[in-house]
Amino acid sequence: MTRARGLGRGLSALIPPDVAGVDEVDLDLIVPNPQQPRFSISEESLQELTQSIREHGILQPLLVSASDAEGTYQLIAGERRLRAARLAGLSRVPVVVKEAATHERLELALVENLQRQDLSPLEEGQAYRRLAEEFGMSQEAIATRVGRSRTAIANTMRLLTLSDEIKAGLAAGAISEGHARALLGLKSEEDRRAAWQQVTERQLNVRQTETLVRRWHDGSPSPDSPAHPQDDPETAALESKLRAAVGTKVELRRRSTGRGRLVLHFYSDDELTGLLARLGVEMD
Repeated sequence: MTRARGLGRGLSALIPPDVAGVDEVDLDLIVPNPQQPRFSISEESLQELTQSIREHGILQPLLVSASDAEGTYQLIAGERRLRAARLAGLSRVPVVVKEAATHERLELALVENLQRQDLSPLEEGQAYRRLAEEFGMSQEAIATRVGRSRTAIANTMRLLTLSDEIKAGLAAGAISEGHARALLGLKSEEDRRAAWQQVTERQLNVRQTETLVRRWHDGSPSPDSPAHPQDDPETAALESKLRAAVGTKVELRRRSTGRGRLVLHFYSDDELTGLLARLGVEMD
């Protein structure tokens, strides 16, 4: 068996050319990688890989290091291939053995998954955060190791600051990474959640979401300031709820007499149609 090709520039930089070649080891001698950055694997993709392995075998060896227990190996990269090999009924698998410190195991697993585009944005962000917090790596150092720009690292890590509800939507595919990045343009969690609800309910694309966030800034008060300085907190809260419900700029004016004015803004005919539909008004 010859050494697999196509590891990619980033991963090959972490695996020097002088690493020993490919060996075959008993599958049961390989223990999971506690530094694995992936938290979920698509059942469909796993079944597809299992079928491919049954027909063609494992085309790229797993990357492992010697484990503390004599005669065993700890997986560094290749979690999906390892699981599929078990499902395919293989007893032995090809491996490349590399000595690696704990943080190197995380780096190698992270880079391999990144190059295969196997990680979700949140899994990426969590892996970067672990490299920063557990191993003291700067964003610049992480960027160098994984072949990304420092800005890309920072932006991906920022996704972790979203609320659990929005992160769950991102993980489930209800919104994309582009949607999530746009929502980060709003400072307060309340406004992010309100905008996110509009995005999902109205099924906005990324560009429309960016426009929504921009208008949130231009047409509404700053997320971290009161709705109107002259209004009481109750009026400000009502205005905020109305803005979240209709997804556009809202002006609520209340007088001591009990009278007042409610103004809903729209910026195109399409937005007017959508606004009327949400209010239950049919256009002729």
